[in-house]
Amino acid sequence: MKTRLFWLTVLFSAEVLAIVLVFQVFSSVECRLTDIETACRALRSAMVRGMCAFAAAGLFLWFRPALRRQLIEATQIDYGSRVWAIVHLAGLGLIFLPWITADAAELNQNFRTYFFTLTGGATLAGIGGLLWLLPHHHLLRWLRNGGAALFPVILAAAFIPDLAAALDPLWWSMKGLLVATFYGVAVVLALLGNHVLLNPEASSIGVDDFIVEVAGSCSGIEGFALTTGFLAIYAVLMRDTLRQRPFWLIVFPLALLVSWVFNVIRISALILIGAHVSPDLAVNGFHSFAGWLFFTLLALGVLWVVQVVSSLHRDPVDVSGDGGPAGVVPLREDLAAAQIAPFLVFMLSGLLVNTFWQNPALGYPLQAVLMAGVLWVFRKPFLRLEWRLDPVAIGAGLVVGAGWLLTAKHGAGVPGLETLGAGAFAVWVVARIIGTTVLVPVIEEAFFRGYLLGFLSNGKTTHKVIAVAVSSLAFAVLHGRIVEAGIAGVIFALVAMRRGRLADAIIAHAVANATIAIAALIGGDWSLI
Repeated sequence: MKTRLFWLTVLFSAEVLAIVLVFQVFSSVECRLTDIETACRALRSAMVRGMCAFAAAGLFLWFRPALRRQLIEATQIDYGSRVWAIVHLAGLGLIFLPWITADAAELNQNFRTYFFTLTGGATLAGIGGLLWLLPHHHLLRWLRNGGAALFPVILAAAFIPDLAAALDPLWWSMKGLLVATFYGVAVVLALLGNHVLLNPEASSIGVDDFIVEVAGSCSGIEGFALTTGFLAIYAVLMRDTLRQRPFWLIVFPLALLVSWVFNVIRISALILIGAHVSPDLAVNGFHSFAGWLFFTLLALGVLWVVQVVSSLHRDPVDVSGDGGPAGVVPLREDLAAAQIAPFLVFMLSGLLVNTFWQNPALGYPLQAVLMAGVLWVFRKPFLRLEWRLDPVAIGAGLVVGAGWLLTAKHGAGVPGLETLGAGAFAVWVVARIIGTTVLVPVIEEAFFRGYLLGFLSNGKTTHKVIAVAVSSLAFAVLHGRIVEAGIAGVIFALVAMRRGRLADAIIAHAVANATIAIAALIGGDWSLI
């Protein structure tokens, strides 16, 4: 049986991802342009620290089954939690408020005011989320029973970025690493057929007119620090079953080697993107996110290797994957998983195209493929929905589509479309239409009207109103046009609640998007979708 702990953790992860996307990708806040640069940078680093702490907490619970079972049992009790859910979501609203109400210039000029909104919202969201998950008396009992050991783990994880920063000066003293990384990049670029420009004295390297200086955070020391911190936390959590000597003598050096290889690949890709695609994409997109993407791959790879190599464990573990209690519904057939997982893939695909495309809209075909793939994996729960054409749902979709078109700013265009050839443009159009009219309605309605609306509503009128308001506001924040998207969210929620059928809301959303797509196709204004 799936637990509140699992699904609220998934929801909180989605919220963190949304915050990262909004303030690291879609926002133009520049700390150096604010009058409180130090506080601004501290706030940015808090997100990274929070992600490290969140990952460490997950590892702690995974490798402490007794405490995990206690926590799961405690979180099954959700009385009074809806009040804290409102507090949490109100804090989340405060976090997004500056992005919704101010343009880039205002954010930088008045950041001192928005700083208190962001920190206050984060405090409310954090406290509300914790007490939404676990009532305070159960939290205190769990801490007394051994959960307090989580605090030093979280604290250590939160200081991993500081360890990385503290090791930066070692870049200049570790000449071997400097030479290896610098010439490693040169070899990769040369093997790919590029004329490489080298200046070892200035630690600069490039192709054509795009030159970078390999120093500081790009040195590779930061990756070593993150890898070391991650493996240290893992080793402590697994100390009862992990064979420490082979772990540190074999796994740790290999992980550092992979980290170095990933760093060489990252710098090489950065130079190639800057030289042959776009300097802006290389500096503002790929450079900002590729490091974390590679570190995530490395961390997941280490976990997988340690899990499958039984000789690294004192007591060999069953890694066949055939075990498991009878009667458990497979994850791909679980409705709650089908409501959340596709939305997470949808959000992650947005992060992916913002990393590798100067004009992210051009990466939409990849997003469509990823969305279609995850929906195929979870197809069974969606096929079990009661699919019937409802005139009310169709009419509601037409109203929403017409309203969206009437209030849209026409002629904005999609940057980069003019660079596509005829074939590539045709592929983009087909992917955009299918994604907009079929894939997105299923994914968004499953999350906002399936999971979020259903989770917040317990049948009482007051709770229904709150559930509609909160889910519609979240839907509006995602789409940017707060008023229009908020009204659309309310309409879709009412359609879903009318007969208790999620499929009705999906149909309404699909009709609305199809109406907009037809207008875009006829008028050639793809900015509408």
